[in-house]
Amino acid sequence: MIHAYTLHGKHIILDTGSGAVHVTDPVAYYAITHWPVTDSELRARFPGENPDGLTEDIEALIAAQKLFSPEIELAPMRSEAQRTLTRPEGAEPHRRCKALCLHVSHTCNLTCDYCFAQAGRYRGEEALMPFEVGRRALDYLLEHSGGHKNLEVDFFGGEPLLNWQVVKDLVRYAREKEREAGKRFRFTLTTNGVLIDDDVIAFCNREMSNAVLSLDGRREVHDHLRRTVHGRGSYDLVVPKFQKFARAHCASEHSGEKNYYMRGTFTHFNPDFTRDLYHMAGLGFHSLSMEPVVCAPESEYALTPADIEKIKAEYEALALEMARRRGTPEAFSFYHYNLDLKHGPCIYKRVKGCGSGTEYMAVTPAGEFYPCHQFVGEPDFCMGSVWEGVTRPDIHAQFTACTLQTRPACRGCWAKYWCAGGCAANAYHACGNINGVYEAGCELFKKRMECAIWLAVGA
Repeated sequence: MIHAYTLHGKHIILDTGSGAVHVTDPVAYYAITHWPVTDSELRARFPGENPDGLTEDIEALIAAQKLFSPEIELAPMRSEAQRTLTRPEGAEPHRRCKALCLHVSHTCNLTCDYCFAQAGRYRGEEALMPFEVGRRALDYLLEHSGGHKNLEVDFFGGEPLLNWQVVKDLVRYAREKEREAGKRFRFTLTTNGVLIDDDVIAFCNREMSNAVLSLDGRREVHDHLRRTVHGRGSYDLVVPKFQKFARAHCASEHSGEKNYYMRGTFTHFNPDFTRDLYHMAGLGFHSLSMEPVVCAPESEYALTPADIEKIKAEYEALALEMARRRGTPEAFSFYHYNLDLKHGPCIYKRVKGCGSGTEYMAVTPAGEFYPCHQFVGEPDFCMGSVWEGVTRPDIHAQFTACTLQTRPACRGCWAKYWCAGGCAANAYHACGNINGVYEAGCELFKKRMECAIWLAVGA
């Protein structure tokens, strides 16, 4: 399978099976998209051009499996019942975990209208994770990490800085344990910025491999959606703190190994989100991301079909602007355009995705396991706890089997090996099935991929 498209004057062909990308002239573009063709047919269609040898070149690419290459062949996934039949009697299911999302806070000091977590409470009561729960979660991760040397822990909420001392204590505990276990922890913190101070900045620069700073862009956009508990906009409160954080990060001796990025959300009210990205770049931030809102279709913030078309155009304009700024002090990176065409994701990632519910789980303040942060509070998806382990192997098996093989709608999609079927949580909330498809998300992902490839091939 190939995907051929023209963007900003470049004719691009992606070979789905191999991942090879070809930038062509109009003659080669026509020949490949109408293959098989002959040199004489090309001479008749393109008078004045000299296509001699082109068909031989295309045949050589086909022989090298760089065009029309075979799809990745996968062995059929075994069901949990089949795995049980081949498991020694009394043996526990083989589960390896390499990442946890610790919900250290189920409360928040902002009341963002579009928040999928209901102001950080996830359909429950306000709560902070005790140190003992977090410690047991880290022990569980170490005990079930198998051969994984690098372990990931995200501090999430709600607003994790409302439980800042526990965050610091858990990092300290993990650093002590990793030396004994021969492992290495990488920590990420996601924060709305309200409580950032010098201690937070210094600690993050020293210990956090990544920090995600929530800013929706322009003051009017941010303040419309991200307000304090008293109903005031938070832009003027958080922007100076984020700027101080970014400046300190760039000046830190650890800046080469630590990352941060500004993460915004766009909704029906700002499909022109590129204006928000340019605004953030103008504030001095250079690592940016803007995500589509996650909300019920009937929400006033939900993206409409007309919004989707507008957003696609915005992605194309964004790629052009980033190319224009490349190599200048105004340059910035956009998370979804950070594409490695030479290596890309491994085969496991290409068919399995993020590993939610298998290698990755979310942990609530009470210590409950869920497949990921977007399932927290959904009673049908509680998998167990840090104290008892995974007590719902059926949920684990359901997510283990959730691959490209179980998504019929993905089989004919050119982008499938880049998204691995997309987000299971988005699919579940869109159509009630983790093996389903979130169609609006698919459309936006494919457009982002086209733009990212265009940038990567030397726009």
